[in-house]
Parts: sequence; structure tokens; C-alpha cells
Amino acid sequence: PVTDGSRELHSLCAQLEFLLQFDLKEKRSFFGQRKDYWDFLCQGLTRCRQEHEGIHFVTSLDKLKTPVGRGRAFLRYCLVHRQLAESLQLCLLDPESLCEWYYARSPFLSPKRRAEILGSLYELDCVTFHLAL
Repeated sequence: PVTDGSRELHSLCAQLEFLLQFDLKEKRSFFGQRKDYWDFLCQGLTRCRQEHEGIHFVTSLDKLKTPVGRGRAFLRYCLVHRQLAESLQLCLLDPESLCEWYYARSPFLSPKRRAEILGSLYELDCVTFHLAL
């Protein structure tokens, strides 16, 4: 199993975060806080489902104060529970929402690249992750 000490885990999470932040439009909350991929994921999953367990778990963690911290915790939760590909796929279903959150260079706006990314993420479902959440 992959654990917190794994170099590959850190590289994987960095690449995932890079993909989710690449060409992300700058948005701000009502109070001026910069929105990040965490906000995109929340909006996408809320639109598709009543409640995602990962979002509920992450929002219950009082120590997490920033959208980036919440996003990282959500990625780890999804890896442990083998939900990353499915969760991201649900967020990528709505082309209007994608255009609202991402500029044209984002790989998520290319059907071919999106399929490649999701295919790779579904392969991660075979990997066991034992991470501290």
C-alpha cells in the first residue's frame, strides 16, 4: 500500500494539484478570499449529488482554513476511498461549469485530454492508499 512517506504519493498529489490549478480562472468569494480548485470540486459535486462524503469530511475538519488545504485533504480522502476518478468525472460533466472555472488551455476542456486524465485516475482505483486523513 501507498503511505504518507511515499515519494510517489507526493509527486502524484503535486501533479493532481497542478492539473486542477492549471488555467483556473481567478475567482473571489463574497468576502474577497481567492477561490481554488476546492471550490470548483464542491460546486461540481453539489450540482451532481445531494452530498459527497469527502466534502462533508473535509468541511468537518476545523484545522483546515484555506481552499488549497481543503482541496489537498479532499484529494487524499478520495485516494483512500477510491473515489478520485469518479468524483472528478462528475465535476467535469458540465461543459458550462468548466468554461466558467477554466480558461481555454485547461486540459479539462479538451475531450481527448480529459478522457486520458480520467482513464489514468481510474487506474489508481487498483492501488491501496493508507494515508492519514
